[in-house]
Amino acid sequence: MRLDKPAGTIYLFFPCLFSTLLAAPLTTPVASPLSVLGTSALFFSGALIMRSAGCSINDLWDRNLDPKVTRTRLRPIARGALTPFRAFAFTGVQLLAGLVILLQFPFVCLFYGIPSLLFVATYPLAKRVTYYPQFVLGLTFSWGAMMGFPALGVDLLAADAGAIRAAAALLYASNVAWTVLYDMIYAHMDIRDDAKAGIKSIALKHDADTKKVLTGLAVFQIGLLAGAGIATGAGPAFFIGSCGGAAVTLGYMIKKVNLKNVKDCWWWFVNGCWITGGAISFGLGADYLIQYMADDRQPPTDEMVQEGS
Repeated sequence: MRLDKPAGTIYLFFPCLFSTLLAAPLTTPVASPLSVLGTSALFFSGALIMRSAGCSINDLWDRNLDPKVTRTRLRPIARGALTPFRAFAFTGVQLLAGLVILLQFPFVCLFYGIPSLLFVATYPLAKRVTYYPQFVLGLTFSWGAMMGFPALGVDLLAADAGAIRAAAALLYASNVAWTVLYDMIYAHMDIRDDAKAGIKSIALKHDADTKKVLTGLAVFQIGLLAGAGIATGAGPAFFIGSCGGAAVTLGYMIKKVNLKNVKDCWWWFVNGCWITGGAISFGLGADYLIQYMADDRQPPTDEMVQEGS
């Protein structure tokens, strides 16, 4: 379950938090802070369980590859401490727990959440057939970027929700770029062992130009994030805090990371989620609170009075 390495859970949680904070000002009335916190807490629980299930599925697929890589050779299945059958049974329990959490959201979220299992199950296969498994991981880890909208009752399929659908798509694509970026740094830790074991990765494909690729991914991530803000009518706090914060933190990380040093790659992978994810969350949170306070000061409409009575 990798409970001793929570970075994966945090990376899975952040897209959920981003979409929740981006969707909160779009509800009528603007979602309360208590509602946002409750939804975020459920998302964190789901991220913890589903990241753990993903690790179990990954270890089942990679049980013959993990013994060949220094970093993974002592994983439970790889070292023979756990049989594949027991690991499979445990994975089933994890997925059932994930379903229980998903059912705590509005029922429509079930139809948004279940398709992500396809990516969860097939990601480990990607490293066998393409040098870009990080892109498949991005499609998997970024799924929460769409989930915050239906979780707060924002209907992405409504006829008049074109701008909101565009925002959700842009936010999702932004998180895919972010996932590829940080996992490319992560992949540099195993680059020698991967080459020997025949495991494909973007780090192997673009080893000589990694920092150029990372820079391009950062530009795409920030541009797509800004597009999501424009589509939802976000204010200056979002563009300064989230987009500006992401630009500063990613730029500094790309400049400072030593891709030839395993410990340095690990440090930036672990701490980069808090640094960049925290900056984006801060900007989104500030923009939401500004809009919430502005909405709270508005006089009640006749429709609101009737609903209250």
